Amino acid sequence: MRCEFPAYAKINWSLNITGRRADGYHLLDMLMQTIDLHDTLEIEPDGGLSLTVDGTPAGEENLVLRAAMALNRHAGTRRGARMALSKRIPARAGLGGGSADCATALRALNGLWGLGLSEAELLEIGLSLGADVPFCLTGGLALVRGIGEDITPVPGATSIPLVLVVPGGGLSTGAVFSLWDRGGYPEVRLDNAALAGAVTAGRLDEVQRLCANALTAPAVSLMPEIGTLIDSMRALGAGAAFMTGSGSAVVGAFADDDDARRAAQALPGALLTRTKADLAGQR
Repeated sequence: MRCEFPAYAKINWSLNITGRRADGYHLLDMLMQTIDLHDTLEIEPDGGLSLTVDGTPAGEENLVLRAAMALNRHAGTRRGARMALSKRIPARAGLGGGSADCATALRALNGLWGLGLSEAELLEIGLSLGADVPFCLTGGLALVRGIGEDITPVPGATSIPLVLVVPGGGLSTGAVFSLWDRGGYPEVRLDNAALAGAVTAGRLDEVQRLCANALTAPAVSLMPEIGTLIDSMRALGAGAAFMTGSGSAVVGAFADDDDARRAAQALPGALLTRTKADLAGQR
C-alpha cells in the first residue's frame, strides 16, 4: 500500500546567534513557524531502501535516506521502503526543505514500520541529522533555542498570508554563517516573547518592529538583491518583510489575501502561501 505524506516548510520570524559551542555549532534564539508550502513524500513497503526525488534516484547523502538508515540503526532493524519525493520547497532558501523531508520520513517510517519509537527518540535522532529537524518534527509556532533542541510551543498561532521570493537561486548556509563568524556585523537584540505575541495577534506593524535576523546583513553582503527585495515587499504593502533563516528567501507577511496576491503578481517567481494556524495535518 502506497502512502502519501506532506513535508511542511518553515519560516523564521526571528533569528539571533547567542554563542558558539566548542564543537563549532552556533547557539541560536529563534521564533519559527510552519507554513502551508510543502513537499510530498510517497512511501510503500519494499525489500530494499530507495528514494527518487522528482523522478531521479537520490544518493545516500539525501536526508530522507539518512533518516531511514538512522531509524534502522536505532531500532536494530533492516526494514525497507520505496520512497518518492516531490519537491516544491525551494532549496538553499532558509525554508527548511531538507529538514522537513527528513522529519516527515522519520515520523512516517516509524509508523509504517511499526517501530514504536517515542517522540523523545525521534527528536534525538532528528537532531543528529540536522538542527532544524526537531522543529520540523514538532511544527506549529515555537521559540527555538540552543542548536535547535530547545523548543517551546507558542499557543494561538494564526494563519497569515505570505509571499515568498528566493532571489539568486539561494545561498549556502555555511557561507552565510562563516561570513557572520568573521565579525563586523551589527548586534541584534530580540524580544521573542513580544514578537510571538504580535504574530499570534496578527499585529504586523509590531512584527516588523520586533523581527530581526542576525544573518541578514552577511547574506545581503553576499547577495544584495535580498535587501532590495525586502524593500520591494514593504513598498507592495507587506506589513512585515524579512529574510528567513540563512536566506536567500525573503518573506512578506500581509494583512489579507488580496494584498498578498497583488504583491505576488508584481514579483517574478513569487510563491503564495500561509502560516499554519495549528498542527492539523502536520503529523
